[in-house]
Amino acid sequence: MNTVHLKLRHLTLFVKGQAPSVAVPSLASCGSASHRSVFQFFRTMATFINNNNNNDNINPNTRQLVGPKKAKQKEPLRRIKAREKRSKRGDVHGPSTVYLQVVGAGSRDNPASLYLFSEYNRYLFNCGEGTQRLMQEHKLKAAHLDNIFLTRLSWANVGGLSGMILTLKDMCVPECVLSGPPQLENFLTSIKSFSGPLEHIKLSVRPYTDETYADGTMTVYQVPIFAKLGGDGRSPSSGSGSPPRSPASRDSIQANISVENPGERQMLARDSSLVVSFICKLHPKKGNFLVTQARELGLPVGTAAIGPLIAALKDGKTITYEDKEIRPEQVCTPTDPGPVFIVVECPSENFVEAVCTNQQMRRYQTGGTEDPAVLVVHMTPESILKADQYQEWMERFPSTTEHLILNEETSTFHNIRSYKIQAQLNMIHSEIFPQLKTYNIREPQAALRVANVRAECLLKFQLRPVMEWQRDAIPSCNNEEFVKEASEIPNFLQEVGKCKKFCSTNPEEPPAECGKQYPEVVFLGTGSALPMKTRNVSGTLVNISPSQSVLLDCGEGTFGQLCRHYGDGVDDVLSNISTVFISHLHADHHTGLLKLLYQRARALTTLGKEFSPIYLFAPVEIMRWLSQYHHHCEEILSHINFIPNRIMCDDAEAPKQRTKSFIQAALRMNDLQKFQTCLVRHCRNAFACSFTHQSGWKLAFSGDTMPCDAFVHIGKNATLVIHEATLEDMLEEEALEKRHSTTSQAIGIGMKMDAEFIMLNHFSQRYAKIPLFSEDFSDKVGISFDHMRICLGDFKILPRLIPALKALFAEDIGEMEERSERRELRNLRESGWEVNAGQKTTAEVATGRAAKRDQEEAAHNVEPTKRIKTS
Repeated sequence: MNTVHLKLRHLTLFVKGQAPSVAVPSLASCGSASHRSVFQFFRTMATFINNNNNNDNINPNTRQLVGPKKAKQKEPLRRIKAREKRSKRGDVHGPSTVYLQVVGAGSRDNPASLYLFSEYNRYLFNCGEGTQRLMQEHKLKAAHLDNIFLTRLSWANVGGLSGMILTLKDMCVPECVLSGPPQLENFLTSIKSFSGPLEHIKLSVRPYTDETYADGTMTVYQVPIFAKLGGDGRSPSSGSGSPPRSPASRDSIQANISVENPGERQMLARDSSLVVSFICKLHPKKGNFLVTQARELGLPVGTAAIGPLIAALKDGKTITYEDKEIRPEQVCTPTDPGPVFIVVECPSENFVEAVCTNQQMRRYQTGGTEDPAVLVVHMTPESILKADQYQEWMERFPSTTEHLILNEETSTFHNIRSYKIQAQLNMIHSEIFPQLKTYNIREPQAALRVANVRAECLLKFQLRPVMEWQRDAIPSCNNEEFVKEASEIPNFLQEVGKCKKFCSTNPEEPPAECGKQYPEVVFLGTGSALPMKTRNVSGTLVNISPSQSVLLDCGEGTFGQLCRHYGDGVDDVLSNISTVFISHLHADHHTGLLKLLYQRARALTTLGKEFSPIYLFAPVEIMRWLSQYHHHCEEILSHINFIPNRIMCDDAEAPKQRTKSFIQAALRMNDLQKFQTCLVRHCRNAFACSFTHQSGWKLAFSGDTMPCDAFVHIGKNATLVIHEATLEDMLEEEALEKRHSTTSQAIGIGMKMDAEFIMLNHFSQRYAKIPLFSEDFSDKVGISFDHMRICLGDFKILPRLIPALKALFAEDIGEMEERSERRELRNLRESGWEVNAGQKTTAEVATGRAAKRDQEEAAHNVEPTKRIKTS
C-alpha cells in the first residue's frame, strides 16, 4: 500500500480586525484506474464576507478575492529605489528615453489609444475595449502604469478601463490616477457595482480643473474644450450612437428599472459637451559632460574635485579653474529644453471652433509664446479633418511639427495572433474556421495641407534621444507565412488530409452545405477571466436564421471580434441581434455590452432601419450599473427592454404585464417556443439558460458554473449544450474552490442531459491555444475556439478535427502536460501526512466543504467567494 505524507497547513483569515487561525488538513488518495494522478496537493482558501459599511456607494453583495484578505499593498521597492537614486544624483531633468506608441489606431474594432514610455513612468491615453488585450499581445507592460489620461467620457475611450483597473490591482500597482472629465468619478462609482470595492489599489480622478500635473518625466496641462451648444441649449451628441428617446422608451425605462440611489443625486450629471486635450512637456534634459574636452582644458577629471565643477557647468554656469575661465558650451552638449506634444480629440463638428480658437494651444503654434509643439496627435474623424477651419488650425503649427492621425479610416492589423491561429485552423476546415476579415475604409482620407502620418498599431514617435518615427515594431500579417509555419509541424498535414478525406466522403452532411444551415453558432470569445492573445472573453452568437440572432454573454471586446469575423458585413449582423442573455455580473461576461448597443444603434442608422431596443435577459443587479452609467456618463437605457433572468426560472412569480409583453415579443421575434433560465452554482445571481426553437432544436448554455442539476433539468434532451470547462481534470479541487467545472465534469453534465452534442467553452487562459484533453472525450464532444463557426450538421465532423488540432498544438500540449507533472511532484514533495485507505480523499473533503458552504449561503443569502475577474 502506497502512503502519502501531507503537511498540515494553517491559513490566517483577517476580517474586520479579527484573526482566527484555521487549520485545514490537505488529504490525497490513491488507487485511481485512470492515467490521471490523484496525488494532488489542493490549496484550501478561507472564505470571508466583507461587511463594508462605509458610505462609498459600494454594493454589499459584491465579492472579494478568493482566499485571505491581502494586506494593504505597498509601493513596489523598485520604484522607491529608482526615485532615491535620481534624488541622490540630484536629477531635476527629464529622462533620456521617451517615445509615444500607438496601441489602438482608431479603427472600428480597436479604438484610439496611446502608450507613452519613459524609463521613469508609463502612461496611457484613452483605454477603449481591447486595449488591455493589445498591450498583453504586444508586450506593452502595465506594471508601471499609474496615470491614464482620458480625453472624453465616452465608452469608446473608457470601455476597457474597468478591466485595466482590475488587472493593475492584481499586479499590485499601488495607485492609478485618471485625468480628464470630472465625471470620471461617476464612472468609477458605476463599475464598483460589479467589480467590488477595489481596496488594494488607490484610485483617484484628477479633473481638468486641476490643470497641471508633474512627475519625473513631464508636466501635463489639461485643456478643457467645450462644444458649441445646440439651439435648444442642450449638449450636442458626440457620436455615441444613442438614438433619440421616445416617450414609449421613457415609460419602458421607468416601468422596468429601479434607478437612482439617494446618494447618487449628489453626483455630477453627464456632460457630452466636454472633451479634454492634453499638452505634455518633457522636463529639460541637461547636456552631457564631455570628458575628453574637459581633460584637454585641464579640469581634474577622475578626482573628487570634478563633481561640483560638473554640476555647475551642467547648470549653465561659467566656472574658473586655475585662473582659467571655462564656459558650459566648451565641455557640455547643449541642454534639451524639453519637447512638447499635444493630444487632441475633436469628435464632432460641434467642437471644431472651440479647438481652433483655444488660447492655451495657440501658445504652441507659430508665433506663440512657447516653443512650438513637435507632435500633435489628432483623434479626429475624417469629416472633421476635411473642414477648412480645422485644416487652417493645423497649418498654424510650424512645418517642423509632426501630425499623427487616429481614426476609423486607418488600415492596420492589431490582433495578429488571432489572424495567425485562424489561418492555421482554416487549413483543417475552411467552413468551421473561416478566415478573418477586416472592416474596410468607408470614407476617402482627407487631402490635408500639412504633412501627416496615419496611425498604425505599434507605430512609435521617439521624443528622446533622437526625434524620429520608428516603424520597426509595426506587426505584419502574412497568411502565407502562417500557413507555411503550420505546414512544417510534424504530422499536421497528414492529419489534415485524413480530416478532409472524411469530410469529402461523408454522404450525409457535405461540408459545402454546412454554412447554409441554421442555427449557426459563432464563438466570439472562448477564454475566461481576462482577454488574451488567442482567446477573448465570453461571447457566443447564435444565428437562428439569416435575420435573427441571439447573443449569449458579451465580454469586453465582443464587438471587435464581430468586426474581425464579419468585416464589412458587421452592420448587417448587428442589426439582426434582437436579444442578449447575460449570465452573471463578472466583468468577463458583460462589459462588452455597452459598445455592442452603441454600435448596433449606429448600424441601424447606417442601414436605414428603424431603431428598436434589444431584449436584455440579465440578472437584475445589472440595472444598478446601467442606471448609474446612464444618469452620470452617457445615455444607454433607451437601448434595452429589460427582462430579469429570475423571471424565466420555473419557480418564478408571474411577471408584470410590461415584462410579460417583452418576453412574448422576444420569443416571437426569434421564433422560439420557450426560453428558460435557472440559478447555477457559481456566484450569487449566476444563471444558465436554454431555449427551444419552433422547428424543434434546443440549445443549452451554462454560463459559469460547477456541475449543476438545475441546468441538467432545463437542458434535458438539448440538441447542443455549450458548457464551461475552465480547468483540466487534475485541478478539480481548484475548480471546486473557484466554482467552475473541469473538462470531465462538463462532459458529464451533457451526458446527464442526453444532449446530442457537447461543446466545451470558457477555458482558463493557462490553456491559451488548446485545453488538455480528458479521457471522457467521445464522438459527442468538441472544443471551441474563437471565431469557430458550427451548425447542427457539423456534429459528426467536429470530433474528427481533434487529431489535427492535437498535431497543430502538440508542442503546447506537451508543455502543459510537463507543467502538470511538475505540479504533481511538487505537491507530493510538500506532503507530510500519511494517508491510509480508510481516510477521506481530497475530493471528498472538498465536496464536504462545498456542501457546507452551500448550506451557509442558503441560510444567510451570502454570495460565494469568487475572485473578481477582469476583461
